[in-house]
Amino acid sequence: MYKEDTIAAVATPAGEGGVGIVRVSGPDAERIAKQIFSRSGGRNGTLRTHTLHYGTIREPKTGEALDEVLLTLMRRPRSYTGEDVVEVHCHGGPFLVRRVLGLILSCGARHAEPGEFTKRAFLNGRLDLAQAEAVLDLIRARTDKGMRLALGQVQGELSKWVGELREELLNILLQVEAAIDFPEEQIELLQRDQLAAKLEALREKIAGLIASYEWGRLFREGARVCIAGRPNVGKSSLLNALLGEERVIVTPVPGTTRDVIEESINLGGLPVALWDTAGICETSDQVESIGVGFSLRRIEEADAALVVVDGSSSISLEDRSVLRAVKGKKGLVVINKIDLPQKVGISQVKEHAPDKDTISVSAKSGAGLDDLRHALRNLLLEARCEPSIVVSNLRHRAALERAEKSLGETGMALTKGFPPEIIAVDLQEAKEGLEEVIGVISSDDILKRIFDQFCVGK
Repeated sequence: MYKEDTIAAVATPAGEGGVGIVRVSGPDAERIAKQIFSRSGGRNGTLRTHTLHYGTIREPKTGEALDEVLLTLMRRPRSYTGEDVVEVHCHGGPFLVRRVLGLILSCGARHAEPGEFTKRAFLNGRLDLAQAEAVLDLIRARTDKGMRLALGQVQGELSKWVGELREELLNILLQVEAAIDFPEEQIELLQRDQLAAKLEALREKIAGLIASYEWGRLFREGARVCIAGRPNVGKSSLLNALLGEERVIVTPVPGTTRDVIEESINLGGLPVALWDTAGICETSDQVESIGVGFSLRRIEEADAALVVVDGSSSISLEDRSVLRAVKGKKGLVVINKIDLPQKVGISQVKEHAPDKDTISVSAKSGAGLDDLRHALRNLLLEARCEPSIVVSNLRHRAALERAEKSLGETGMALTKGFPPEIIAVDLQEAKEGLEEVIGVISSDDILKRIFDQFCVGK
């Protein structure tokens, strides 16, 4: 549990804005509100819960007015944290917001730690752990699709599914433990073949959840795509064309790009970070050589690579070197400059990169860019259908993998005729893996790592 004191923090981003919100949660929230808030018209009686009240924030000792505000009180348990919560909606100047927060702290509240409001919501049963973690995903979502996936988890879609799997496992575990507790009744262990079939079906459901992780990770974190190629093939021009604006300097001089330039695009709801890299070539220029090193490292780090070749000139040794660098890596070959007379076709590219699909484009005219966007999205998502339930959190995947592994070991123990006591141990470990996802069991260390990622006001 936690110390039941009262916490406060600014809940809106730093900087100037039309409105700044200071949030207070805990047993003294209403007392502090009455101490610093005067309602308009001198109506200073009991504050109605879940109602916006118009009035003035004042220094209690001097009566000095700080700001005209809207204040809302949400009495427990019908609040975000499950405690009494007060929110002060003041004007959004940074100095003014800090003054209001300082006044609240001087009245007995403590400054909240990162994620402490959401942590209290979890500890008070307002959210389970998977829902609480999804709050952070919702805040960080960069596309409509990512936002919808996070919202679904906040609303409990993943928790409901994992909870149902846990119930199935509990029913099986109950029957196994009955065989342990009442051996004199000679309860047959479900008939081992029937038990094995149920466990395998359950394991396959968990495996399906695990398989959705890569899809979920890409929408949660975004994909990383490296644009690579020899100098002067149009890598920067292609980046500008995909962005729809001039963000990178483009000149006819080879080696214009010396460093890695990162920009983001939205591919049908999938956030993608595009890395425009220095041309890969043999060079005696020290700065250009460092840029080539950066390019090669980015190829290794990326989820996929776009290898750009100049369609108006023949495949060179440097082109072949780049194609070798991406061998075995997920990627596409982009034949650029198709607005010029062509010397390179798909057949020539296939000779050097048989494992890569090829798209022909003109970064200058925009021809083929829609096909490239579509092909890149399909490549990153591997053209899979969207799973009905998506796992996007690495901690969730690890816990589910432990559960799946334990169920696999249970199946092996069944086939080898192990006693019910051994079967129950493996089932218990699988159950704990599922429970770790939704926070039925959790340690203080895990909770600290999770909520430390949040901003202070959430």
